[in-house]
Amino acid sequence: MSAPAGGRVPELADIHDAVARVAPYARRTPVHPWDERQGIFMKLESLQPTGSFKVRGAANHLSTIAGKVSGVVTASSGNHGQAIAYVAARLGIPAVVVVPETVTQVKASAITGYGAELVRCGTTMSERYDMAMRLAQERGLHMVPSFDDTLVIAGQGTCGLEILEQVPDLAAVAAPASGGGLLSGVALAIKALRPQVWVIGVEPLNVARFAASRAAGKRVSVPSVDTIADGLRGQKPGGLTWEATCRAVDEFVAVDDAAILDTVRRLCVEAHLAVEPSGAISVAALLSGLVKHRPAVAVVSGGNLDPALLAGLLTRPG
Repeated sequence: MSAPAGGRVPELADIHDAVARVAPYARRTPVHPWDERQGIFMKLESLQPTGSFKVRGAANHLSTIAGKVSGVVTASSGNHGQAIAYVAARLGIPAVVVVPETVTQVKASAITGYGAELVRCGTTMSERYDMAMRLAQERGLHMVPSFDDTLVIAGQGTCGLEILEQVPDLAAVAAPASGGGLLSGVALAIKALRPQVWVIGVEPLNVARFAASRAAGKRVSVPSVDTIADGLRGQKPGGLTWEATCRAVDEFVAVDDAAILDTVRRLCVEAHLAVEPSGAISVAALLSGLVKHRPAVAVVSGGNLDPALLAGLLTRPG
């Protein structure tokens, strides 16, 4: 059994090294204007093969251990699990994914569709993590962290490198924050190459764990409260991601569920994009006026939208 890799906060060289490992599995996603005149753009990670940015970190981690382990296990709210299942299948590595009982059917079906074993457990991140660690020990599997890992963070950082190339006059980037892997990777890449760019982490209003931790000056847990952004329900920042965001993230803002849902609807109707609530939150922050710098890029982190949720949004009055 392999313990989580953990490690250290990655450096720019680690992110550059990840580019070649990530390339066979992840797309160079486009930056698309929401309103070019107002300087609002979207980095469409929702167009990745698995529907989210998570394929970047999964590819970087699994490519590094391929041929060295008999199988892997991970804990996920859905998108990370899909990425692990997808990359593991490509590499011929057996995979087990522990998800919450409340996982959306679209995410559960994708995980099993890629050939991974699906295990449902509880509703909180800690419950899923404990189950995954137990399975790792019992079956001799390598545990792949969903965010708090050097290789995973470096893989997500390749998204930041692309943004800098695609938007040369970039002034600000907003990215979702749950455990903090995407935000950390993007922030580290951008600050290393263009430190004047303002980096904003976006959280659900009722699960603002990074903002609470920054106010306290240390990592703290927030209560387990429901949010429509099912991929952003983490209660506490990771150790590495906390350190990385302290170095490289300028501020945190919070968006309520109503604004997130309205943005999901607008992305579908106005931009013709299917985006899940967790993926829409950074766009919601820009549209709500929480990000003042321009041009600004919102990272659209995932597109694995529950069809029933979308149908409800499109048919509701008003």
